[in-house]
Amino acid sequence: MSSKVTFRISAAAAPYVGADKPRENRLLAASGRVSLPPGDLVLLLYYLCHDPDQEVKQQAMGSLRSLERPLLEQVLADRELHPQILDALVQLHGMKGDIAPLLAAHPSLSEKASAFLAAQGVAPPGTHQAAPQHAAPHAERDLDETDEKPTPDDEEPIDEEEYQSKYQMAQSMGVSDKIKMAMTGDKEWRAILIKDNNKLVSGAAIKNPRMTEAEVLGIAKSQIQNDEIIRVICANKEWIKNGQIRKALVENHKTPLPNALRFLGTLGEKDLANLAKSRNINTILATQARKILLSRKEKA
Repeated sequence: MSSKVTFRISAAAAPYVGADKPRENRLLAASGRVSLPPGDLVLLLYYLCHDPDQEVKQQAMGSLRSLERPLLEQVLADRELHPQILDALVQLHGMKGDIAPLLAAHPSLSEKASAFLAAQGVAPPGTHQAAPQHAAPHAERDLDETDEKPTPDDEEPIDEEEYQSKYQMAQSMGVSDKIKMAMTGDKEWRAILIKDNNKLVSGAAIKNPRMTEAEVLGIAKSQIQNDEIIRVICANKEWIKNGQIRKALVENHKTPLPNALRFLGTLGEKDLANLAKSRNINTILATQARKILLSRKEKA
C-alpha cells in the first residue's frame, strides 16, 4: 500500500483521522469498533494504516486484515472503489479462497493486483488461467566453466515505499499467511520474508518461482541465518551456473564444506588468488585455493 493517502473521507470518519486527533480516538477507530458504513470503515482503516503512531498503524492493519466476507461483499459492491484501496484488500485477503474470486471480479482491479491473484490461481471471470511461463533453460555446460559475466540488475527494483508498507503488514501476519506470501509474493515480499526468523517462512521465500539470480547472489553474499536456504541454492543447477553465485557460496560460512570445495575448483585464477590470501574463509578452502592455483601453473 502506498503511504500517499489522498482520498476524501466522510464527516463521520474525520474525527478519527490525523495526528492532531486524540490518540485514544484513533486507536478505537483502528480496532474497527466505530459505527460507520462499510465503505467508510474500510477507507478509515486504510488511512490509519499510515498513521504516524506505530500502535495505531498495527491495529488498523490487523483490523483491515480481519474483515469478514459479508462486510467485504458490501465494500466490493461499489464498482468505483478506488484501485489503491482494492490493491490493499488484495494484498490482505487475496490468499483467502472464498474472497479472492470477489476481488478478481472487481472492474477496478489493477494489473499488479490481477497478477498477484493469478499467482494464487484466481483469474477474473470470463478468462482462462494462463499456464505458467517458465524461463528458457540455459544451455547445458560443465560446472567447471566459470561464468565471469556480472549478474544483471534485477528488472524489478525494490520500491522503498512499498517495502516499508509490506514490512508493516508482515508484522501482523500469521505463519501460514507468511509462507503463502513467501511462495508467491513480489520482490519486496521476498526481500522481507527471506529474513524472517521462522525458518519455514524464509525457506519458502527461496523457493518462490519468481526468485531471480540477482536476488540469489545478494542472499548468498549475506549472513543469512537459515542454513536450508544455502542448501537450496547449492542444489539449484541453474543458479550455480553463475560464477558470481558460486564465488559467494565459497565465501559464505553457511555453505557446507563439500559444496564450497566443489565450487572453489570452478573459479577463475583471479578469484582463487584472492581466496588463497583471504582470512575470512575456512582455512581448508584457502589452502585448497593455493593448491589449485599451483596445479594450474604446473599444467600451463
